[in-house]
Amino acid sequence: MSITDPAIVAPNVRDLNIFATTMAGWLGERIPKARDLRLTDLRYPLGAGMSHETILFDASWTEDGRTMHRGMVVRIKPTRHFVYQDDMFDQQYRLMQLMHDSGGVRVARPLWIEHDPELLGAPYFVMEKVAGRVAVSYPPYSQTGWLVDAAPADRRRMWVDAVTQLAAIQKVPVADGAFLNLPGDFAEHFDQETDRWRRYLDWIDPVGKLVLLRDGFDRLRARKPVNRPPGIVWGDARLGNMMIADDFSVAAVMDWEQPSLGGALHDLGWWLYSDHVQTAGRGIPVLDGMGSRDETITLWSEIAGKSAADIDWYEIFVVFKMECLGVRMQVLRGMAAVAEPGSQTARYLAR
Repeated sequence: MSITDPAIVAPNVRDLNIFATTMAGWLGERIPKARDLRLTDLRYPLGAGMSHETILFDASWTEDGRTMHRGMVVRIKPTRHFVYQDDMFDQQYRLMQLMHDSGGVRVARPLWIEHDPELLGAPYFVMEKVAGRVAVSYPPYSQTGWLVDAAPADRRRMWVDAVTQLAAIQKVPVADGAFLNLPGDFAEHFDQETDRWRRYLDWIDPVGKLVLLRDGFDRLRARKPVNRPPGIVWGDARLGNMMIADDFSVAAVMDWEQPSLGGALHDLGWWLYSDHVQTAGRGIPVLDGMGSRDETITLWSEIAGKSAADIDWYEIFVVFKMECLGVRMQVLRGMAAVAEPGSQTARYLAR
């Protein structure tokens, strides 16, 4: 694969031969018994990884006369083309450790973190590479690809396990994630998440041109939901951020880059709206075997042990978040500023 491949969307790319030599030396210090350590099959993921430079590779070495192999992934802290305002690089590594240690949420095993930027130009961490497939968003996984070709029973198995993993995050005590607290003084954790997006809106719109988005946010905040169950927020809760094994179980929950303690229903709302965008929102029927919105809410509630009352508010808040991210992505793609389009958030609020 050429590093000029247009399917590579990483914010930065580098010479992978130089990277292999550099990383082999660094890994040798972390695996002191390793001899003849080599890196092979280095590549960037295709169609994913816009917020962080991510490099996949296989490492092999000899240790005490035995040949060892391990697939690994390096995730490098961004130094430009920031998708998000909040720097939570250390927190995502710690959260992956927490989820891994919980035993209930399957994540790629975190191995090491390096805070010194000298070697790669920025801090980075290394985790195990997990084998599996991803249900891609473009083109929609409900329209073409391996999920469409799968048997309904296999899709059902995957859907049940995916929603179970989503709910399992809520079994991890909020107190264990105290390192996820965001800046500010708040009456409750829920307010951290809404304030994060107030700050994000100010970041992408410093002069206040996005009138409709700002009005939508103010109206959402004024309609604060009654049901605000505590919980750790994964941050990008969707099927496309899960690695699916050959047996259609979830091999790993991925992309923990914008977590918070904002409450359990933020993730469920993101999941539901993301699924809507992949199906009914595009006029595409839900695949046989995949659960409906109501089935997802019911299964999630049973496993998480939390009420999904007021979930409509959280789904509209997701629409607002995605509109904000859309504005930011236009900037990153070098698109010229345009007049604010009609707001999807406003349309949902008007229902």
